[in-house]
Amino acid sequence: MPANLSARLCSFALSLFLIAFALPAFAGPFEDAVAKFANDDYSDTEEAIGVVASSGNTLAFPIISALQDGRLMADLDSKKVYVTGADGKSIDAATGQPVARVPDSASAVRLNNRLRRSVDAAVGSLTLMSPDLGMRLQAAQSVFKSHEEAALEAVEGALAKETNRAVKATLGDARAAILLYKSDATEVQKLEAVATIKARGDQEALALLTGIGSDQPASVTKAAASAIGSIQSSLAVWSMVQNAWYGLSLGSVLLLAAIGLAITFGVMGVINMAHGEMVMIGAYTTFVVQEVIRTRYPVLFDYSLLIAVPLAFLVAGALGVVIERSIIRFLYGRPLETLLATWGLSLVLQQAVRTMFGPTNREVGNPSWMSGAFELGQITITYNRLWILCFTLAVFAILLAMLRYTALGLEMRAVTQNRRMAASMGIATSRVDALTFGLGSGIAGIAGVALSQIDNVSPNLGQSYIIDSFMVVVFGGVGNLWGTLVGAFTLGIANKFLEPVAGAVLGKIAILVLIILFIQKRPRGLFALKGRAVEA
Repeated sequence: MPANLSARLCSFALSLFLIAFALPAFAGPFEDAVAKFANDDYSDTEEAIGVVASSGNTLAFPIISALQDGRLMADLDSKKVYVTGADGKSIDAATGQPVARVPDSASAVRLNNRLRRSVDAAVGSLTLMSPDLGMRLQAAQSVFKSHEEAALEAVEGALAKETNRAVKATLGDARAAILLYKSDATEVQKLEAVATIKARGDQEALALLTGIGSDQPASVTKAAASAIGSIQSSLAVWSMVQNAWYGLSLGSVLLLAAIGLAITFGVMGVINMAHGEMVMIGAYTTFVVQEVIRTRYPVLFDYSLLIAVPLAFLVAGALGVVIERSIIRFLYGRPLETLLATWGLSLVLQQAVRTMFGPTNREVGNPSWMSGAFELGQITITYNRLWILCFTLAVFAILLAMLRYTALGLEMRAVTQNRRMAASMGIATSRVDALTFGLGSGIAGIAGVALSQIDNVSPNLGQSYIIDSFMVVVFGGVGNLWGTLVGAFTLGIANKFLEPVAGAVLGKIAILVLIILFIQKRPRGLFALKGRAVEA
């Protein structure tokens, strides 16, 4: 036999040997680890998670993610493990081959809290090198929370290759969390880890430092205690900032609801108890606009609020003019009768809306540009609240400009300061009254557009804000828009700082008592304005 032919035969025989024996030997540990999921033993499951996650097998991520979601099924009799998908299809976890159906005897692999942390860390390790930025960031956060030692190698590898600053910083935090709890980490490494976690400064960092055991070196324990105190002080400051933001957010809502009432009450001296229903009508106008857009022009949904704002102003404003011409004009100078009439009108409007739209809450969606939130330091700011604050300030600025630079604004200011003199100068005070009431109602309508994004749209929507609106107007000074602005934000911030101490109900009672005491000293509010009510 030729020598080269003998060499070829030997090489072919060796290849057959590797295929028959060596390759199964390499595949065996992965398949054995997968089979341990069917032992229904927590220690075996933990061992299987570690082996599968570090195997480099393409099936590792589907298996671990299925375990995390409760989709990893194990048959205790046959020791077979299956990955079930959301689409109803299933595969054999060991081989990746599709299966027609999962046996009825199979059940989801059980997890306890410790195993869930291991699964989170394993998922994080497997996705740290994902091309998707959001997935890498989420994976790094998951590893930080679980701080499993098995993920250290993957974290350090990802950290060396990462280019995004946010992900790189989170990976550094995750590495520090692992080293802090790693039994064989050096004292220097642990001290550096404490410093890194201290710089993070959030609640998760505080929980991580608080959870370290007493078996740590004395220098590490001392550094951790110092870091805990520093983080607690920082979080207290951020908590105050968060409450101030919540107060500004609430104040913007109160200002938007009260600004129309300030005009009506200040110029006309009318106690309009139906003002809240104008807010409600604006919210329902938004609902109708969105329903039309959803059914006929869905591509315009992101512009639905921009369309609803002028429509809500026109609908509520026109209704306000009708109310003034048909009811209010006959009750000037009779505040108690006006209060009773507008209160009865509010009930009529609520019942009319119940008849037309039903008594249940109606869904008003958030456009994409008002959805979501972002982090600023240690506080969370939602886009809908931020946009409402900006919208409120814009409405306030436009209203001030209208009062100062337009003919109607000048006439309204003249009537406010001296009605009889304004009438003698040829100003049609009855027309000013109607337009003023319509303007106040229209502003209440656009307040309803904003409130539809943060509150339930229901027939009772306006009732939630009418009392607070009156408090803002009286506290700030009747008819004074700057007083309304200051009063709204002052009450909003005070309310949010009192709530954590006294509770929501007692906080509102405390605010009411403080306003009553304040009015005893300053009956005309923060910024007094001479008007019709004062002249009377």
